[in-house]
Amino acid sequence: LLSTAIAASQKAGEIILGNAGGAEVLKSKANSRDLLTLIDPLCEKTIRETVLATFPNHDFLGEEDTPPGKEASALAIDAKLSNNPSNYLWIVDPIDGTSNFVHGMPLCMPSIAVAYKGEVVVGVIHDPHRQETFTAVRGRGAYMNNERITVGQQRSIGDAIVAMGSPPAEESMKVSLAALPILMPKVRTIRMIGSAALMLAWVANGRLTAYWEYDLSSWDVAAGSILIEEAGGKITDLEDGRWGLRTRKICGSNGGRVHEEILEALREAGVV
Repeated sequence: LLSTAIAASQKAGEIILGNAGGAEVLKSKANSRDLLTLIDPLCEKTIRETVLATFPNHDFLGEEDTPPGKEASALAIDAKLSNNPSNYLWIVDPIDGTSNFVHGMPLCMPSIAVAYKGEVVVGVIHDPHRQETFTAVRGRGAYMNNERITVGQQRSIGDAIVAMGSPPAEESMKVSLAALPILMPKVRTIRMIGSAALMLAWVANGRLTAYWEYDLSSWDVAAGSILIEEAGGKITDLEDGRWGLRTRKICGSNGGRVHEEILEALREAGVV
């Protein structure tokens, strides 16, 4: 499973590198901030073909297979989890950070996870711009380029570098921005990078202390979730409940006191 996921992600990464900043936008999906290029489905097709060549009976859920909008993505994961004879489901975002990709910013990459009976057991996020491949297998730790990684050691929110998303839906964006005046004075700094996969991977290797966002889909978070857990961190929904493939509002962090303090700040802001 892991070697196939790595191979698929690296093939897609080569396509991303060859087209970043030069891909034509085909259309907007759910809204004008949710973009689709010709390269997104090409990367997904490449990943799918690589996976199914080795595991022809496994099921596959890709972002580009799914109609736009949060309702459609929720229905898609429900359908796959409720009817999957093989018990294996590959969950794929072919280009996480498409807006970054369109504008030539080196913050876009494929994200691939494998779930078995609804639990993520393998995660791979390949950053082609920095040639960093983040991998995790359930119970075996998290790695970057085959070197073991762990979450950061910050023990209080005041030392934390926190990332947050910029969700495309207007309602979710307003809620997210409402947290800034409360959260910013409490943390060292806040970053918006524009790729859920990269922010999760960077929490796993300690570059970021935490990351939270509204309105994510399973393909945004699945690979990054296992990276954080296997690196010793914590990922939950914004109510501090267990993260699952149906969870849409997440907080991933190095765990412990920092995680609780971030959730407290979000509650204070009325986000939770």
